[in-house]
Amino acid sequence: MTFNDIFKSSFLENVSSVSILDMALALVLAFGLGIFIFLIYKKTYNGVLYSSSFGVTLIALTMITTVVILAVTSNVVLSLGMVGALSIVRFRTAIKEPLDIAFLFWAIAVGIVLAAGMIPLAVIGSVIIGLILLVFVNRKSHSNPYIVVLQCANHASEQAARAYLEQQTQRCVVKSKTAQQGGVELNLEIRLKDDNTDFINALAEMDGVASAVLVSFNGEYMG
Repeated sequence: MTFNDIFKSSFLENVSSVSILDMALALVLAFGLGIFIFLIYKKTYNGVLYSSSFGVTLIALTMITTVVILAVTSNVVLSLGMVGALSIVRFRTAIKEPLDIAFLFWAIAVGIVLAAGMIPLAVIGSVIIGLILLVFVNRKSHSNPYIVVLQCANHASEQAARAYLEQQTQRCVVKSKTAQQGGVELNLEIRLKDDNTDFINALAEMDGVASAVLVSFNGEYMG
């Protein structure tokens, strides 16, 4: 063993395993496509409260995945260690919107494809996916469910209000009913025929109807 062998470091040998140009190009493209994914997410978001931190997470996830895959592709031994290291990572954040999972997987996939050098696939694929999401997610549908909350004075006013709703809507189904002294409360799921909601005003002015509230409904929340 010579004097040079003592100070020889395999760590320093890995410094030049990925060129500066490759790193810079991959990270710039990852940042650009991450911004594109973020803008598509912001444009197609239909939830209650928009989270800007999730949008920033999509950008960061794209770039982080690119860095990780660049390291893995440059060293086979490192790839085995990376698999073991990432296997102990656990994420506890609940994903409420199913579409959010698609955006997370999209960001990870773009980072992997970019780091593998398949730049046209990453760019063209992202553009096609973005256009498809814009078309289908933002498509207006008049059959979206709504909930009508009615406060009626008696059984007769309840029957009159339900009959009027059935005439003005495409579908009307009772979801819950609460009867107590002095009134009846109804929760009805309806499907609108069009965007006109003036029937709620007329419903609130009917005899025996104390109040009529129309809220959107997506299966998880009302508001």
